[in-house]
Amino acid sequence: MRDQYMRTGEGFLCVFAVNNYKSFDDINQYREQIKRVKDADEVPMVLVGNKVDLPTRTVEQRQGKHVAELYHIPYVETSAKTRQGVDDAFYTLVREIRKY
Repeated sequence: MRDQYMRTGEGFLCVFAVNNYKSFDDINQYREQIKRVKDADEVPMVLVGNKVDLPTRTVEQRQGKHVAELYHIPYVETSAKTRQGVDDAFYTLVREIRKY
């Protein structure tokens, strides 16, 4: 089922929780799966660090930015709770999709 959504998706928000290192660590696995399903080396995506409203974090902003630079994709931090950065994440994804 997930492959079907990936096959038809034009762009992807790769979201992890900044207070959950495992979710950050899993991003590469999802990114590779998207590339495999899309049969493409380059796919429009944005790396999103969510839950920045929480007081403790296990993934620092610099770590998210570093991984995004390695993948050559934008990095945005958000809070679904306060809506901080949410619009920016989607606008950034639309800009990435338009590049292709």
